Amino acid sequence: MKMTSFLRPFYRVAILGVLLFACSNAPLHAQTVVVMVNGEPITSFDIEQRSRLMQISTHKTPTRQQVIDELIDEKVKVKEGKKYGVNPTSSDIDQAYASMGSRMRMSPDQLTKSLAAQGVRPDTVKARLKADLVWGSLVRGRFKDSLLVNDRDVNEALRNSGEDSAKIEGFEYRMRPVVLIVPRGAPSSVMEARRKEANSLRERIQSCDEAMRLFKVAPNATIRDTVIKSSADLPPPLRELLDKTPVGHLTPPEITRQGVEMVAVCGKKVTSVDTPKKKEIREKMYAAKYEKKSKDYLEDIRKSAMIEYRQGGKKGE
Repeated sequence: MKMTSFLRPFYRVAILGVLLFACSNAPLHAQTVVVMVNGEPITSFDIEQRSRLMQISTHKTPTRQQVIDELIDEKVKVKEGKKYGVNPTSSDIDQAYASMGSRMRMSPDQLTKSLAAQGVRPDTVKARLKADLVWGSLVRGRFKDSLLVNDRDVNEALRNSGEDSAKIEGFEYRMRPVVLIVPRGAPSSVMEARRKEANSLRERIQSCDEAMRLFKVAPNATIRDTVIKSSADLPPPLRELLDKTPVGHLTPPEITRQGVEMVAVCGKKVTSVDTPKKKEIREKMYAAKYEKKSKDYLEDIRKSAMIEYRQGGKKGE
């Protein structure tokens, strides 16, 4: 039986409607809502994606509830951020994504391809990065004063650690580098002769003024301008060397590409600048304060969040 031209358009609409319903029904089934957090859904697809990401990050397989809890925490953090006007832009998140790739020696495109090979979409990573950006800004911004670590606490912790007093105090060094020049390609005997000369000068020189007068007129030798450095800015071997060298004297000679080098120690004084050990302790104390404040804050806002578990979730099954 032939279809009349009057019915043909309605037939086409009906077929299109069936196709649209079929296509739209499939992803809905694949993305079943498992939890609602303040009116925002966490789907089974979200859980699957985050599970893969957590496994890649930690090299451990998380439980389903661990994954759900992390996703709930992120929803709560992002909402709290909006409450205080902390809402990273797409550009901020893309920059964090690029930085993440850079730390792994990858471009953003390479990172995306690497994630895709392991079944993880970039949006999954960016969602976590967004929550981290929001939460870091919130905790540091709202609890700035209570996170401060004062010098007294740092020094007490250092004393209790059993470290020596040199590590408790910071020092500022005033130095003048000295070079006995040896031409490139010169035989080793020349270098050895200059090294012996340097040792002889070390025994004679008793002050930086004396070093300056001597090296300004000495042939094939130079004394450079004064350099001021704190102990926290110097590598451990150099700090130890400077500590052992009395003020006005020269450090032991060292063979370099320019010749034989020494350092005239012109001054040392105690400063309030952190030593490397103090910096390490300060950072650990700050991290501990941040961790506790972050945990307490998150617990508080989760209590007031509207969390509804649905089919496939933990509660109400």
